[in-house]
Amino acid sequence: MFWTRLLSGILLIILAVLTIRAGGIVCLATMFLISVIGLDELFRAFGIRETGAGKHRNALEIAGYFFCAAYYAMLYLFGLKYVWLFACVFLMALLFLMVIAYPGYKAEKIAMTFFSFFYAVVPISFIYLTAETLQHGKILVWLIFFCSWGADTCAYCVGMLTGKTIGNHKMTPKLSPKKSIEGAAGGIIGAFLLGLLYAAVVNRIGEAAHPSLMYGLICAAGAFVSMFGDLAASAIKREYGIKDYGKLIPGHGGIMDRFDSVIITAPIIYYLALLIR
Repeated sequence: MFWTRLLSGILLIILAVLTIRAGGIVCLATMFLISVIGLDELFRAFGIRETGAGKHRNALEIAGYFFCAAYYAMLYLFGLKYVWLFACVFLMALLFLMVIAYPGYKAEKIAMTFFSFFYAVVPISFIYLTAETLQHGKILVWLIFFCSWGADTCAYCVGMLTGKTIGNHKMTPKLSPKKSIEGAAGGIIGAFLLGLLYAAVVNRIGEAAHPSLMYGLICAAGAFVSMFGDLAASAIKREYGIKDYGKLIPGHGGIMDRFDSVIITAPIIYYLALLIR
């Protein structure tokens, strides 16, 4: 399991490097694909997509995929300029479906469809927005991964080390028994150090526009909030009685299992980057 997880992680990093370097429509298309898969995983988890023989995709699913495509088209053409108008139109479309199909779609399913879209689709798009719409975006976008995947790795290593030496204090014993306060602290500190190291590297080659401390603080803040993204995903899985959202990534689970912390850090890094401009 460890080597499978490690190999999958390496392949994901390679895919991320190739996607970010290609940029433009390649980056947009990749984020769109990830969003569609994540949306499908949530539809399965919430029971919006009915599985089994003879079951077909329903109107709520089709609406979700259609508006996912429309959202990415809007981003490509206009950026975030009309995002709130888009949200209103999407909500109106779902309410329209509830009315014309009554009592086929209950309010709970409508709410979960709307939530799924803004949980799986919109946050992932901020990877594209950070890389392609911000000054030095192709540099700043890596902070998203440092304070999510990097912090998670640091937290795991520190948690294992302290658990074998001084012992660990459980952070959320009912929700995620393996996560400790010591590991969380290690993840935040590790992300801070990764930010400093990354800034030193890009400053060395003359591409960074911000002080090293700023990169470190952004990564530390992102690592702090990424923990809640991870725990929130665990809470949803426990509530709906599932172990993983999917089986697409060996050793990790589904897209939502691997991107659960990225989901909350991507928008945070985007807006922090805007602030420091």
